[in-house]
Amino acid sequence: MSLDADNVRAALSGKILMAPKGTTAPADLTTPWDTAWVDLGYMSDDGVSMDYSTDVEDINAWQSLSPVRRILTSVDMTLGFTAIELKARTITAFFPGSTISEVTPGTVYRLDIPAAPGPQEAAFGLEWVDGEIINRLVVSRGEITDRGTITLGRSAAVGLEMTVSAYANSAPEIATWLSNDPAWALAA
Repeated sequence: MSLDADNVRAALSGKILMAPKGTTAPADLTTPWDTAWVDLGYMSDDGVSMDYSTDVEDINAWQSLSPVRRILTSVDMTLGFTAIELKARTITAFFPGSTISEVTPGTVYRLDIPAAPGPQEAAFGLEWVDGEIINRLVVSRGEITDRGTITLGRSAAVGLEMTVSAYANSAPEIATWLSNDPAWALAA
């Protein structure tokens, strides 16, 4: 096995996008995101976390000390981020089912937060770059399922910490990841 420092990547910049469930995402790396995809803006300097995990169940047998088979029982994929731009799209994403209205046109706004919001599925896109290397991850069906505490203080930006859970769509994929990374090339 050879080591190649040219294959080490960093996510130097990027964006999180959100669109109504069913919105078509770009099928390549050069097509711009459609206007239905709203960029959620600045994220905290922690960036975005992507978690992918699987659970298995062991099948044990009387005649064996180790499992004789393992069955995949679940797959879980999440994206975690903290939006630090407090704009209409991030605030209504954080508070599902909420609505913003104008109290005084152009100067005072009101956010109504429902006591019992329903499911708020959406499509999510994640794009990040490292020089010429571009990556796009699309979760065509997801939902913000966890929210962190909003901390108000003078030493840090107000952040809306959110976790998106990916759901399987009608296709067998839970997400699609596109990259122009030459290190992904299959060995001949």
